[in-house]
Amino acid sequence: MLEIDHLRKIYANGAHALEDFSLRVGEGEVVAIIGGSGCGKSTLLRLVAGLETPTGGEIRLGSRRLVEPDERVNIVFQEPRLFPWLTVADNIGFGLSHLGTRERADQVDAALARIGLSGFGKRWIRELSGGQAQRVALARALVTHPAVLLLDEPFSALDAMTRGDLQDHLSDLWLENGTTMLLVTHDIDEALVLADRIVVMQPWPGRTLDVVSVNLPRRRDRNSANFTELKRELSGLLERSLAREFGGRLVNK
Repeated sequence: MLEIDHLRKIYANGAHALEDFSLRVGEGEVVAIIGGSGCGKSTLLRLVAGLETPTGGEIRLGSRRLVEPDERVNIVFQEPRLFPWLTVADNIGFGLSHLGTRERADQVDAALARIGLSGFGKRWIRELSGGQAQRVALARALVTHPAVLLLDEPFSALDAMTRGDLQDHLSDLWLENGTTMLLVTHDIDEALVLADRIVVMQPWPGRTLDVVSVNLPRRRDRNSANFTELKRELSGLLERSLAREFGGRLVNK
């Protein structure tokens, strides 16, 4: 289990990014974090990834406190961040250097098949589309079988059709592997397609406004009445998260 307890982050310039944020993510659970700019979503992922140090609180994975990058935690960013001087296969196999040549090649081939890119192993990154490159980034993150996969707006730079396709693809990969995932996104549809629970955050400083359970079967039908109803509820919560009560009316912060 990933446990985040009373997490706080104040930067050196005085910016108060997170305040008293707590969350439990069960094994195999997918939790999405949504909220407007400034609510600390990406800061939260960097803290869990060990890329930054919290001002207060702690993060635990199982019995171990996370205070630095951990081999059990991988992260996928908005940009693929692949190595352009390596082939697709070498990018995916980068974290498998401890394996023998044959075993590493077999695992890379299996990963390529899972992401629908069989036969692409010898290609260079510059020869891939944006969607294909992000598939490779996902494969690289998953091939080492992390306990937790962090996803920071992983599909936001892609066109709507490719984004929807990769959302469904990631949902299928989860059904296959059951990897625990913590997803940051601005996209309500993406959160509903992928998550078991959705945390709505409010900014200045970042903190939890509400948590919504997504009791929908996978794969999820974006056109179903239940999907639409949950989307309406989340849209209302997001609107609340970006406003405050003042004199009986909502005023933007």
